[in-house]
Amino acid sequence: MKIAYYEKLGHATDVLKIAKGKRPKPGAGEVLVRVKVSGLNQTDIKARTGFSTGLPFPRIIPHQDGAGIIEEVGEGTNINRIGERVWIYEAQFGRAEGTAAEYIVVPCKNAVYLPDNVSFEIGASLGIPALTAYCCLFADGELDGRKVLIHGGGGVVGNAAILLAKSAGAWVATTVLNVEQGKVAKDAGADLVLHRFDDDIVEIITKETNSKGVDRIVDVSLVSNLDVNIACLSQGGVISAYATPDADTAVVIPLLKAMKRGCVFRFVYIYHVMEKEKLKAISEVNRILSLGSYSPKIGKKFKLENIAEAHEALESGKIIGKILLTI
Repeated sequence: MKIAYYEKLGHATDVLKIAKGKRPKPGAGEVLVRVKVSGLNQTDIKARTGFSTGLPFPRIIPHQDGAGIIEEVGEGTNINRIGERVWIYEAQFGRAEGTAAEYIVVPCKNAVYLPDNVSFEIGASLGIPALTAYCCLFADGELDGRKVLIHGGGGVVGNAAILLAKSAGAWVATTVLNVEQGKVAKDAGADLVLHRFDDDIVEIITKETNSKGVDRIVDVSLVSNLDVNIACLSQGGVISAYATPDADTAVVIPLLKAMKRGCVFRFVYIYHVMEKEKLKAISEVNRILSLGSYSPKIGKKFKLENIAEAHEALESGKIIGKILLTI
């Protein structure tokens, strides 16, 4: 089978290689998936460049997200799953081999039924973005009738958060960096699109919420948005942060302002979220998928052979939407 891999950390074009590998065999409680589409995430870039750790295995086949068809099952796994369309999450977490290959073995729970009405491209766009967005939004209760502010509505997690929040009956405001991102956010269902550096976010949110503020905030850049967040938050509201520019970034919280608002801070690192919460998120994502109301933005598709180009495209920040590899 064909695989993409790296054996040292570094720049995409320097370390990513294409080769033939041996088709793996599923063990007990595992499934073998013929990968149709592999999805890229910022964590794949961070892993390849040594963001928070060294090289955990001698050879890494990257990527956490993907979609395909189960072709074989290991001992103790329902044989009826053979032929099932699935989306994959956390494929390479704690393991050496991710979805950037023609075949992958994963624990059966990490291969989730993909409804027949959903494409493999959308399936490979779920994983990290959808589960992260869900855990940021719903860990503190339902959203029906609530007001939500999502920073970075043009990003893959922001896009997922808009789709999930709207499907749950929330009013959604979002910030973006440019007109193109604004269109993507609007297409996802955002009720209010604000330009991060041009609009007075606090003034507009205050007016739009009749001075009550928003109940939930989903933030991609907590350090730069902290003062705005506290000013926009309702009494007892929740600020959820899911990203950091580097492993040692510190947040200085203005305690008195936060205390007066009764702020709740939630930090989401999806790999370490409790399993029961992930299962709840997976169930809800699949429910929405089956209704046909979850259509994440696909940014650009590359072939497996062009994985280095795909990684560079993600690092450039110029592509809006999920970047995918077709295999």
